Amino acid sequence: MENKFDFEKFSKQAIEDLQSGKPLTGTDGVFTPLLKMILEASLQGELESHLKDTKPNKNRRNGSSKKQIQSGIGNFELSTPRDRQSTFEPQTVGKRQNTISSDIDKKIIGLYGLGMSYSDIQSHLKEMYDFEISDGTISSITDTILPEIKDWQNRPLESVYPVVWMDAMYYKVREDGVVKSKAVYSVLGVTMDGTKEVLGIYFGNSESSGFWRQVLNDIKNRGVQDVFISCIDNLNGFGDAIEDYFPKTEVQLCIVHQMRNSMKYVAYKDLREVVKDLKEIYRAPTEQKGLEALDLAEEKWGKKYPAIFTSWRKHWDRLANIYKYGTDLKRIIYTTNPIESYHRMIRKVTKTKGSFSSENAILKQVYLAIMNAQTKWVGQIFAWTAIRNDLNAYFSDRIK
Repeated sequence: MENKFDFEKFSKQAIEDLQSGKPLTGTDGVFTPLLKMILEASLQGELESHLKDTKPNKNRRNGSSKKQIQSGIGNFELSTPRDRQSTFEPQTVGKRQNTISSDIDKKIIGLYGLGMSYSDIQSHLKEMYDFEISDGTISSITDTILPEIKDWQNRPLESVYPVVWMDAMYYKVREDGVVKSKAVYSVLGVTMDGTKEVLGIYFGNSESSGFWRQVLNDIKNRGVQDVFISCIDNLNGFGDAIEDYFPKTEVQLCIVHQMRNSMKYVAYKDLREVVKDLKEIYRAPTEQKGLEALDLAEEKWGKKYPAIFTSWRKHWDRLANIYKYGTDLKRIIYTTNPIESYHRMIRKVTKTKGSFSSENAILKQVYLAIMNAQTKWVGQIFAWTAIRNDLNAYFSDRIK
């Protein structure tokens, strides 16, 4: 039995309904028939697969039953196919299930959250259920998570985070027919229990210490009273902004970023040797030994590459914090790799987009990617017991 959806007919009727003032959602909403068709097509596909799995001529279709369904976009009557042996157990909408407001939305939102483009979702639904769905419908369905995102963005935070990483990534957004670059600011923290948590995501036109102040103000207003160590790149004024909002916080500049910035000045033929000498600086066991390694490297390369050593000495106070701590704590704070790793997970999902239609389009995919990432962050970060011991030793007066 085929259950094909006449998209052209639906679109024509939907336009007429909208022009006549009919609402998008609700029992008489424009999208309610589409949802009904999606579910019934899926149920027919399930039964077809079930019958193929039973012995030939032992089971067959046996009409259908009807029941009232409540959904997030409207209520409607659903026709569920039956089999002669009553062994068919539908999964799309269960036998005793009368509401799908959180189920069908999750199916489509789940595909979107995995990074599938609208066209990919449309192809998938066409192949699986033999019906077509418009970009506008998918957008409307995924828009249903916007209130959830707003709640998440405004949720109260814990009062203390021992380590926080802050960084930005960039996306292209089409605004008024022009593609613009937008900075998405992310704050990734570790709780006192050793679990990773994304504190928030924010939009700006470009990364700046001024905008980071707005971010810091937001997390403070949401309950953060203290951050022990904050790991950042060496964006001008960023460290000062953190210390203004959280005066006790020790700002650790990313050593990896510092190394990358240094390499920009080095000729290829000297690269390996310069890297080797600079590594001796941050691998030193104490700050004094690190300074001695810096002096030796500058004596050897300072005349040829003075800009490297000007930068190291300018930022030394915030580069040298790593010498205070044990190996395990040092491992997670000497670089912003944890947040860069988080960014890579986000980009796996968003890479299908050359540019986004709006900030909300980015927000939806980034939020869903974060929710998926957090399911993989169950449990404590590696060597948390040792790290916690370090925290107890250095910040015992601030641990509540």
